[in-house]
Amino acid sequence: QVQLVESGGGLVQAGGSLRLSCAASGSIFRFTAMGWYRQAPGKQRELVASITWGGSTNYADSVKGRFTISRDNAKNTVYLQMNSLKSEDTAVYYCNRKSGGFASWGQGTQVTVSS
Repeated sequence: QVQLVESGGGLVQAGGSLRLSCAASGSIFRFTAMGWYRQAPGKQRELVASITWGGSTNYADSVKGRFTISRDNAKNTVYLQMNSLKSEDTAVYYCNRKSGGFASWGQGTQVTVSS
């Protein structure tokens, strides 16, 4: 039973944009803060952006001003708009709860930024 499905990654040149989507089951999504995480090769998974059920957002300093997180509560979907991409943004991107314990991780979506 798949509960988190990420999509929208790809290969993009530095300075380009991508929009990631994450479809979540209602049991994970409803009334819960959600986050986008990323894991680069050889590095730990890190939180890059989060959004509460009501729409309040927070960003890691490394992506502030370039990434925008949003959610559609009717569709159980959270988005990550990524602009002005840099090579250091290259990673597998995942979504999951921000609080209340992680759900099982999805397969993630690969973002590769070429310089």
